[in-house]
Amino acid sequence: MTDSRRVVYAVIACTFFVGFGGGVVFPILPNLGAVLGISPFLVGLILSANRITRLVANAPAGALVDRAGTRTPFVVGLFVEGVATLGYVVAVTAPLPEVWFLLSRVCWGVGSALVFATAYTITADVSDAGSRGTSMGVVRAGITFGFPAGLVLGGVVSEAASVAAAFVLAAGFALFASVLAYRIVPETHVDADDAGDDSIKPWEIDPSISTLTVGLVNFGLFFAYVGALFSTLVLFLEARSFGLFGFDAQGTSGALMAVTVLSGSVAMLAGGTLSDRHGYRVPIVLGSLAVSGVGFLLLPTPGGVGGLVAACVLIGAGQGGTTGPMMALIADLTPDERMGRAMGTNNVLGDVGGALGPLVSLPLVETVGFAPVYVACALIPVVAGVVLVVGVRAETGAINPSLDSRAGD
Repeated sequence: MTDSRRVVYAVIACTFFVGFGGGVVFPILPNLGAVLGISPFLVGLILSANRITRLVANAPAGALVDRAGTRTPFVVGLFVEGVATLGYVVAVTAPLPEVWFLLSRVCWGVGSALVFATAYTITADVSDAGSRGTSMGVVRAGITFGFPAGLVLGGVVSEAASVAAAFVLAAGFALFASVLAYRIVPETHVDADDAGDDSIKPWEIDPSISTLTVGLVNFGLFFAYVGALFSTLVLFLEARSFGLFGFDAQGTSGALMAVTVLSGSVAMLAGGTLSDRHGYRVPIVLGSLAVSGVGFLLLPTPGGVGGLVAACVLIGAGQGGTTGPMMALIADLTPDERMGRAMGTNNVLGDVGGALGPLVSLPLVETVGFAPVYVACALIPVVAGVVLVVGVRAETGAINPSLDSRAGD
């Protein structure tokens, strides 16, 4: 096994375990809101708080990586996420649970900003153009494989034991991830002697056309997928009286969200590999966007449980298939010394979408119903595809540039 593969697999292992804490809250909190007397808007705010926090944390995290390297921010970020997951345990037992949930999600946002900026920068550092799509897809798949485990954990363990038990288990895995990273992840980005000491600014983003283009596509996808679908699915299942394997809406929503993430993980691997093998990124992204749109169109149709599962598979696959090629496209066109900023900027725009999704969709489904919201989400990938083509054309002079024509490698 080459050194680059060892590094990639080390990142995958650490982010897999911390991913539990990211998923465990989604199948629990929307229903828990009614039990704790939390309004739908406040539930949406709590679910979005980590992404709102990352709006100001992503850019500094990327700039920090370019100045100080990847290893220390990666380890610290994983540890902060573990501590944040412990905060969920306090939230379900303490007075003012909404305050504890909100603070925990804010802490999670700080930690995950560091983890995402470092994980992708490490991968870009150890890969070249011919393997970059595959490597980005593998790392993203590794990050997200922990998320469905958290979804199932949150839905099933909360029903079989208790909500607190699910949160404690997730926190244990997250803290283990930080220890694992400290032991096995090396520095890849800068040498200690080269680390800068300039101040880090929240607005320090990468304004290049390629980064902003991919970031805007990310914005749309996260708004529809994590923002709208994940925050409304449990409510949709309750309204339709859907259930799987004897579970109610809460357990079923965790399983279905896991289905979307698992299908997305498979598509991440396939999309990145295909873009490397054929030497083009844009067609893979456009095809994946189309698949996602079809999934959202199928979601509110009366197709029974089978149709619902199929819709979730398509939504997940469409979301996942874009990741490897898009992240590789940023790395293809970005100089090494700005890679951390580029990854941080892309995360900022994705998190704007993910943060706005629950804030907009939860009140809307109560006002206009689920079908109009999901149909609107189906149109977002169409707009994202147009943005991608226009942006790539402006940056490279071609609608579908090949790897050989790209700078930055």
